[in-house]
Amino acid sequence: MAAAVTLITGASGGIGQALAQVAARAGRRLVLTARSAACLNAVADAIAAEGRARPDIVALDLGAAGAADRLAEALAARGLGVAELVNNAGYGYVGRLAKGDRAEQVGIVDLNVRALTDLTLRFLPEIVAARGGVLNVASVASYLPGPGMAIYYASKAYVLSFSEALAQELKGDVRVTALCPGPVPTAFQERANPGRGISSPVLLRMSADRVAEIGWRGFERGKRVVVPGFFNKLVAFFAWHSPRSLILPLTSEVATRRHGEAS
Repeated sequence: MAAAVTLITGASGGIGQALAQVAARAGRRLVLTARSAACLNAVADAIAAEGRARPDIVALDLGAAGAADRLAEALAARGLGVAELVNNAGYGYVGRLAKGDRAEQVGIVDLNVRALTDLTLRFLPEIVAARGGVLNVASVASYLPGPGMAIYYASKAYVLSFSEALAQELKGDVRVTALCPGPVPTAFQERANPGRGISSPVLLRMSADRVAEIGWRGFERGKRVVVPGFFNKLVAFFAWHSPRSLILPLTSEVATRRHGEAS
């Protein structure tokens, strides 16, 4: 019989690393995956140094075709079965669509949307059998269009919609949670806007550790959507209920400032 594990993607840093640490403290046996074996080993070592079981690691580019099958094969070879799946891997890109790098932008869809969906479908039979759960990391960006980061915002809107629908389909059998944080200071900002990062209002910022704590608590309680932080909740509420004719000029102005910084 396969040993039940919690699989966390994008676990080499940022929110993924913080979620791994919180899940380890909650007594989960972990499998961590991301592209960098060195970074994954560092995270696994840090968790082991706290006296927790050292996570298994699988270094893999989840954006590549067939990655979900290769990951499943690696787990099966170790006698492991997925009871909980944390889809955290993802990235963004600052820039106007017409001027941006096509491969970089399509890659957002590959990782943030296709890989998340593929992993969920690939491991869902195991998760249902274990009466486990799926935690998908979305964003406050899920609630509004984002000129200047259009594909990233759209990808997170997909994650939120997909998660809520799946939660309803599996209600009573499997916990499904969409975690929608606001700005979190991580390497995400540098990758999205190299050399400049992404500026954000101080009131919306929250550490990866705090986001992970709030997100994991909501996941264990079976909450469908978790938006960490009072001001991020306000952003989500007003974005969801305001007319697009008001939201689009505001988000476009933010994008203009980003482009000005990037010029």
